[in-house]
Amino acid sequence: MNLNKFCKSQKANQRRWNLLGGSLMTLFVFFITYSSGQAQSKVFKAGASISNVTPALGGAIIGGWNSPPADYIHDDLNARSVVLDDGETTLAIVVVDNVHIKREVFDAAKAIIENRTGIPYANVMMSSTHTHSGVGAHNTKGNRKGWQVGEPLDEYQRFIARRIADGVQTAYKNLEPAKIGWGGVDVPEHVFNRRWFMTEEVMNPFGGMDKVKMNPGSENLVRPAGPIDPEVAFMAVESKDGKPIALLGNYSLHYVGNVPHGSISADYFAIFADRMQELLNADRQEPRFVGIMSNGTSGDINNINFGGKRVSKPYYEQMNYVANDVAEKVYKAYQEISFQDYVSLGAEQSELTLEVRKATPEILKNMELARARPVDDKPLFHRHEKTYAERIQIIEEEWPDEIDVVMQTFKVGDLGIAAIPFEVFAEIGLEIKEKSPFDQTFTLGLANGIYGYLPTPEQHKLGGYETWLGTNRVEYNASRKIVSELLSLFSKLD
Repeated sequence: MNLNKFCKSQKANQRRWNLLGGSLMTLFVFFITYSSGQAQSKVFKAGASISNVTPALGGAIIGGWNSPPADYIHDDLNARSVVLDDGETTLAIVVVDNVHIKREVFDAAKAIIENRTGIPYANVMMSSTHTHSGVGAHNTKGNRKGWQVGEPLDEYQRFIARRIADGVQTAYKNLEPAKIGWGGVDVPEHVFNRRWFMTEEVMNPFGGMDKVKMNPGSENLVRPAGPIDPEVAFMAVESKDGKPIALLGNYSLHYVGNVPHGSISADYFAIFADRMQELLNADRQEPRFVGIMSNGTSGDINNINFGGKRVSKPYYEQMNYVANDVAEKVYKAYQEISFQDYVSLGAEQSELTLEVRKATPEILKNMELARARPVDDKPLFHRHEKTYAERIQIIEEEWPDEIDVVMQTFKVGDLGIAAIPFEVFAEIGLEIKEKSPFDQTFTLGLANGIYGYLPTPEQHKLGGYETWLGTNRVEYNASRKIVSELLSLFSKLD
C-alpha cells in the first residue's frame, strides 16, 4: 500500500470512530437525561388515618390474672395507620390499641387491604400496643390460650379486621406529596427492667426454683436481671408545605396502667398521640394529623421502679405524666431532624419455623398434682399453679410441635423497621439495633400476631414469669433464630 492510500484509510477510520463516539455520547447523554427525568418524576407521598376499634361493653378486659367485664369506656381504642409511597413501592404500618391480636385477624385485614388497594401482603406491617385495659382480639368461643388456627373469626375479630382495613384504605386515599424524616431521643426515666435477682431463689408454679422474679416488690432485691432500651425512635411525615401528616413513635415500655377495673383505655399510647397533635399545632387540620406510639421490645420492661420509693397515685395520673413527658421530648428532637423530599422504600418478609416447647415428665407430674389439689388447700408450689397446669394441658393437647411465624422488615431510606410477633425482651431489640445495616433501626413487638414472650436463652436459664412454659411457648433458642432471620432480611434491603 502506498503512502497516499494509507493516509486516506486512516482518515476514513478516524471518521468512523468519530461517528461512533458521537453516537455513544448521544446515547449516554440521553440515558442520563432520561434517568434524571425518571427520578424527578417519582414523587414521595404519605397519608394517614385513625379507625375506631372500641369494642362493645361486656367483653372481658385482658391483661391481668382475672378478666373483669368491660363496663366503662374511658377513651376509645383505635387502629392508627400511615401509608408511604415512593412511586414504585407502597408500605403500610398499622398500630392497634389491643392487648392480644392473633395472626389470623391481621391476615384477614391484610387480605382485605390487598384486595381494595393493591398493597401486597408483605408490605403491610401490623402490631398491637398491648394496653392492659382493652378487650383482647382472641376467639371468645374457646380458651384464648388454645390453638385456634383454622377456626372462624368471632364477631369482634371480624370487626377489628374490617376496621383496620378501612383505616389503611382511608390512609391510602389520603396520600399526598410529602417529605419524611426520622430521629430519636433517650427517655430513660420511665423504663425499668421488671425482672430482678433476689437474695434467695423463689419457687415457680412447676415446683422448680427461679433465680429472678418479675415485679418482685421492694424486699430481698439484688439487681435488675437485664437492660433497658431508653430510646424513643420516631418517623415523621409532613406535606410539602410543612403540614404534619403523621408521627410514628416507638418506645420499649410495656404499658403504664393504673386503670379502674372494667374500664377500657388505650393507655399512654393514645395520650402520647394526642399530645403530639397539640405540640405540632395540628388539631384543626384536614386530613387530620395521626400520632402513633408503637410498642417496642418491652417484654421485660415496665414503668415501676422497684429499686426506688413507690408512691400511690390517682387513676390515669401516671399514664398522663409519662405520655406528656415523652411527647414533649420527642417534639424537641423533632425540631432537629432533616426532612427529605424523597426516599426509597422496600419490604422483605419470610416465614420462620420454630419448635413449640413441651413439658418435661417432671413438670407434667407436678401439674397433675396441682390440678388434683382441692381449691381451698394451700398451693403445693405457687399461687398460680392451677392456672399453669391448665395452660400446659392446652399446649400438650392442642398446640402443634412446630409453628410458622411472620418475620418482616421495612426499609424507609436509611431507616430500618423490624417486626416480631412476640413480647420481646429489651436486649433483643438492642442487639438488632447494634447489628442492623441501617443508620437507625427500631423494632415493633406484638407484630403480625402474638405467640407469648420472647426471652433470650440466657434469660431462660434464670427463670421467672416470662420464661415459664405457658407464658413462653417456643424453643429456648427462638430469639437467636429470629435475630438472625431479621438481619438476613435487612441485608436484602440494604
